[in-house]
Amino acid sequence: MTVDMGLDLPDLSAAELSAAIRARRVSCREVMAAHLDRIDRRNPAINAIVSLRDRDDLLAEADARDAELVHGHWRGWMHGLPHAVKDMAATAGLRTTLGSPLLSDFVPRQDAYFVERLRAAGAILIGKTNVPEFGLGSQSYNPVFGVTRNPYDLSRTAGGSSGGAAAALAARLLPVADGSDMMGSLRNPAAFCNVYGFRPSVGRVPAGPTPEPYLQQLSTDGPMARDAVDLALLASTMIGFDARAPMSLPGDGESYARLASSGTGPLGPPVGGRGDASSGTVLAGSRPLAGLRIGWLADWGGHLAMAPGVLQTCEGALRVLASLGAVVEPIAPPFAPDRLWDCWIGLRATLVGGRLAEFRDDPVKRARLKPDAQWEIAQGERATALDFYRHSATRAAWHAAALAAFERVDLMAAPAAQVFPFDAGQAWPREIAGRSMDTYHRWMEVVIAASLLGAPAVSVPAGFGGPHDLPMGLQLWGPPREDLRVLRATLAYDSATRWPALRRPPESLAAPAQVT
Repeated sequence: MTVDMGLDLPDLSAAELSAAIRARRVSCREVMAAHLDRIDRRNPAINAIVSLRDRDDLLAEADARDAELVHGHWRGWMHGLPHAVKDMAATAGLRTTLGSPLLSDFVPRQDAYFVERLRAAGAILIGKTNVPEFGLGSQSYNPVFGVTRNPYDLSRTAGGSSGGAAAALAARLLPVADGSDMMGSLRNPAAFCNVYGFRPSVGRVPAGPTPEPYLQQLSTDGPMARDAVDLALLASTMIGFDARAPMSLPGDGESYARLASSGTGPLGPPVGGRGDASSGTVLAGSRPLAGLRIGWLADWGGHLAMAPGVLQTCEGALRVLASLGAVVEPIAPPFAPDRLWDCWIGLRATLVGGRLAEFRDDPVKRARLKPDAQWEIAQGERATALDFYRHSATRAAWHAAALAAFERVDLMAAPAAQVFPFDAGQAWPREIAGRSMDTYHRWMEVVIAASLLGAPAVSVPAGFGGPHDLPMGLQLWGPPREDLRVLRATLAYDSATRWPALRRPPESLAAPAQVT
């Protein structure tokens, strides 16, 4: 791999940094110092990284990684790379707040299982990335750290709940980032920040430690990156069986590492050209997606409200996929969307209410929860065990209908969000295209189909649009456990478009009138 050392180190990909560190063309100290310098310059306005550790301590850890290389010890592809973990995941010895004042001083004794893997691969944990309180809502603000702002426009949200991770990636504060996704929390912020967010099949990334590992099957951790190779690399580290997690799927991350090293893997070599931002066509290259069938769901037959420009921006991305050989066709909704929504809010409220039991049962603590959390708890308290069974049966019916649809298509496609990045001072959009939203999360309904399937889903940068020319993402998902299929298509698309490299956030942005 040839690395342009004339670039600032934070501008390089994670794969490029990893290769340069291993070959000792650059030191871990230099990589760490360059990222910390970038964080010092850009993070105060964006507020993506929180609980940042002491600079001297981090440089000392980088020096220790350099000393290991001198003695021939290389921990893995993340050796010496700075990394900030989403503030929903436990990090031993490092504050984990979940964005809640009730946990503002909480320091776990044990890492989340995937965090153990990041450390083992050589990552140096520098801090956390910001989230909404308890990860509820696709707007990353909380009373502990405030709001995370979009690097493309500081007056706009970066999305959520992995908003801090997406914003940090877009601003080149981190090489790669982890996130989690229940209701689009990897996909929505990736769309808003012009990066990639991959939700693996539930069970690919072992969940835990958690007090209830059996029922919590709507959410999963996953990788985020500025290009698809880095996305597959981080997936290779996070993915793999762990006997401590009862729902953990067999296998390891080796096939994902091979996919990253081979470009687009079995679908052929990387595309030689890149996407034209205006036409959505490929300028040069092969057809690595020849024969891949993609079903375009658009707005689910008019059921979903979409802000002006969202569908058109995503259709530009679909034209790129078609020029790579994919067969893209509109398809009718394979399941009644009202049934999906009823199932979703029922299951979600029960699971969220259960997860918040520690605070739910204490009147003082409960009163301090954000309104969205209190709403979820109230919904869950009204539900019965028979309601939960009914919703689970609906989920099973959707699974059967989706498998039937996947006999006609290989991947399904829809927008990754229903609106462009909105005002950072707004908790959530109250209406879209004149249609009122009846809950704090109804505006993200487009993501629930893949979540209920436990299916692999990715948000790829679709381009820029809307009245403020801001980022949007296209959501692609496949059948459950067909993660490699989704990633192969992602690699081909990324090779043809390179949106994160083509449209970087401005280095200098005017601060909003009031930074919360």
